[in-house]
Amino acid sequence: METDTNRIEKKILLRAPRARVWRALTDAGEFGAWFGVHIVTGSFAPGRLVRGTTKPTTVDDEIAAKQKPYEGLPWEATIDRMEPERLFSFRWHPFAVDPNVDYSCEPTTLVVFELAEVDGGTMLTVSESGFEGIPLERRAKAFTANDQGWGLVTGLIEKYVRKAG
Repeated sequence: METDTNRIEKKILLRAPRARVWRALTDAGEFGAWFGVHIVTGSFAPGRLVRGTTKPTTVDDEIAAKQKPYEGLPWEATIDRMEPERLFSFRWHPFAVDPNVDYSCEPTTLVVFELAEVDGGTMLTVSESGFEGIPLERRAKAFTANDQGWGLVTGLIEKYVRKAG
């Protein structure tokens, strides 16, 4: 069986209206609360470089403890597309956690959040692609870390929209 090591995809049914999920994804403050980042550059908009620092999520103590070693590290993404209540995407440097490495010379990966209205709520599909451009010496680690991370992140947004209503 062939494994795709260029693209990660996770799906989750969120028992929340699509408008609520959209707000959790695209409002910088809400995104930061569940994702685990303090956004310091303002709102999300296509083409905007968004900067912040990593900080533990506010919605799950166990995952917050896993994020704690990365607290304070710079976080940045360039917003790619925003199609209201349907698609939100950004580009970033995956698993950019070593403060001694300049990731700015590396290609980015594309993270896409797709929303679809379904019976019982909103189907959220999260994908990340473009790992083939990551330097070979860190590609496998970045892919594995993000594959595991997106599994955790889908659980975080589920808890967040359930709590926040």
